[in-house]
Amino acid sequence: MPLQASEFILNEDGSIYHLNLRPEHLADTVITVGDPDRVDKVTQHFDEVEFSIKKREFHTQTGTYRGKRITVISTGIGTDNIDIVFNELDALANIDFEKKEVKKQLKSLDIIRIGTTGSIQADIPIDSFLLSEKAIGFDGLLHFYQSEKFLDSAFSEAFIEHMHWFEKKANPYLVENSKTLQQKLDSEDIFKGITATNIGFYGPQGRSLRLGLQDDNMNAKLSHFKYLDQKITNLEMETSGIYGMSKLLGHHAVSMNVILANRATGEFSSTPKKTMENLIGYCLDKLTS
Repeated sequence: MPLQASEFILNEDGSIYHLNLRPEHLADTVITVGDPDRVDKVTQHFDEVEFSIKKREFHTQTGTYRGKRITVISTGIGTDNIDIVFNELDALANIDFEKKEVKKQLKSLDIIRIGTTGSIQADIPIDSFLLSEKAIGFDGLLHFYQSEKFLDSAFSEAFIEHMHWFEKKANPYLVENSKTLQQKLDSEDIFKGITATNIGFYGPQGRSLRLGLQDDNMNAKLSHFKYLDQKITNLEMETSGIYGMSKLLGHHAVSMNVILANRATGEFSSTPKKTMENLIGYCLDKLTS
């Protein structure tokens, strides 16, 4: 049965509503970045760029690196944008745009986030790389979907008890990465950990300029939480949504992070652009090795 026009929305040129992409524009390997300007920082390494388009915060380029076809797309900031981007990426891969029906044969995309983050552990230094083995989301996105079978409820319950979690906040959820992609992107030189994804940069990550915080000790409690020898290593704003939506839609995802800030020591990188450039090169080399 065809999808309704109000649900599967296409532009006049036949492209998907927000991203302005058609199925032929999408590669099977996708790199997501938050900053639209970072797309060019990735594709400057490509052998060629075959397609480029911008709409709102969504900047997309598809090309080849060492013969491998890759799409690079900016998501903007936050899991609300991840909901848009991942639903539309999946539509490009798994919906017939002519018939407006879900395809019988579904495709799995490989999705790699290259982003920035702040460590909450003093022993994870600035300018290092961190691969997110799992993500705990404070954003509530996955609670709008039938997601229970993918979530570690025991971890979440232990976390809620440890944090004395404020009942008016969304319930935290824990979701894993793709172990297949982790194996491809991993090395002995990078840190691994559990990434906390929150819905803002200031108060939700324990920063206060003029506003008082609901929980002044949130980051300290986060850094001391342990469950079965697992601890939370860093804070950012997209990874839980990326992992959750990928699990629900049948895609493979891994989040690769540059540690620009260490919240425990109060440090911030003096060379953030250089460090990000190093992570981009690392990921491209791993994807094509």
